[in-house]
Amino acid sequence: MQDFWLCLSAFVAGAINSVAGGGTLLTFPALDWSLGGSDVAAVAANATSTVALLPGSIGGMWGYRRDFVGTRRWLKWLLPPSIAGGLIGAYLLVAMPAQSFKYAVPWLILTASTLFTIQPWIAKKTGIGQPHSEPAVGTMMVIAAFQLLVSIYGGYFGAGIGILMLSALAMMGLADIHRMNALKSLFGTCINGLAAALFIVKGQVHWRFAIPMAIAAVLGGVGGAMLARRMDRRVVRWTVIVVGFSLAIYYFLKTWKFFSL
Repeated sequence: MQDFWLCLSAFVAGAINSVAGGGTLLTFPALDWSLGGSDVAAVAANATSTVALLPGSIGGMWGYRRDFVGTRRWLKWLLPPSIAGGLIGAYLLVAMPAQSFKYAVPWLILTASTLFTIQPWIAKKTGIGQPHSEPAVGTMMVIAAFQLLVSIYGGYFGAGIGILMLSALAMMGLADIHRMNALKSLFGTCINGLAAALFIVKGQVHWRFAIPMAIAAVLGGVGGAMLARRMDRRVVRWTVIVVGFSLAIYYFLKTWKFFSL
């Protein structure tokens, strides 16, 4: 039953990631519970979740391969900070004491859930899908620095980075949503791929769970998304939001010893 619930969480996460993002909010707690819920288990759960969901990210990037034409100027500005940030975030996870990550988990989940909730507002404020001129070089440098911070967070935990990267692209003047999603998929794959590589080298991945979850996540991204698209998008969004904030409350209570589950 444990394997069933883990694969189910990965399947649903794959479907949600292809529609709205936020799949880590399902796979991380499922793995954390399965691995025992200790400080070390939380780090292993995060690393295993990253590896399990990576094939789905690669698949998403491949699906947008035709939309990379004409994106060189955005790649020039945002790919280097994505690579650097992903490595920095992953290194912080494996280098810092496991207890530090345990205390960060409630805040990370709360941040991811909040970002997911205000996604429409961020999209409106940053002009996603609305063309405008490319900003000055100074502004571009600030946006690249913002991408670096997003990538560090992504390498460390990962949930909620999609909307932030779309916002950065919108602020840089890109309006074609397909190109934006293509670049977002590429940057996300770089961030998670480099993080996954470091987690593997450091021996943080629980392979018994990672491999079947990766298969389930890919199947979810392909088949589950078809079902999710037939549902009211608001139902999908609010389901993830409720789960996310519920998990944040759970981990806050658990971290501060209100209960010992």
